[in-house]
Amino acid sequence: MTHIKGEITIERPVEVVFDFVADERNEPRYNPRMLQAQKTSPGPIGPGTTFEARAVSRGKPVAMTVETTGYDRPRRLESSTKVPRMDIRGAVTFDPVPQGTAMRWSWDVRPHGLLKLMTPVIARIGRRQEQAVWAGLKDLLESGTDDGEAAAQRRYEGDESDKSDEENM
Repeated sequence: MTHIKGEITIERPVEVVFDFVADERNEPRYNPRMLQAQKTSPGPIGPGTTFEARAVSRGKPVAMTVETTGYDRPRRLESSTKVPRMDIRGAVTFDPVPQGTAMRWSWDVRPHGLLKLMTPVIARIGRRQEQAVWAGLKDLLESGTDDGEAAAQRRYEGDESDKSDEENM
């Protein structure tokens, strides 16, 4: 197992950042490795919400399942991600600061099988990738080209985005 952690400050209100991150369907907008993400559970996002996603790893698409395991809006998100050759559990915290939101992540990465032998490499690559992913989120939310408040608003309006993607097809 390896531990990956880091932090970034995003110049947006804590509720906006939390709601945008809580909805895994937003990740392809700021993470170039994430090809798609679909909500697979009914109801609003909260504990037990599941997503199926596809990301690129070593040039190939990889399926993953993400479950929200803890949800304390707007302070803390916990999740469990299952990928074919590893499991990832951890949390993202959101704290208001004068500049906006201090966002911190902490992941326990458990490789399976022979991949365990590459744990030190996974740690280095994982730290670099996580920093890049969250920098992409920062760029998107601070750019003004995306209305991050829309993610927060959807949570309260009960619109179609609160239903699973399967139900909307």
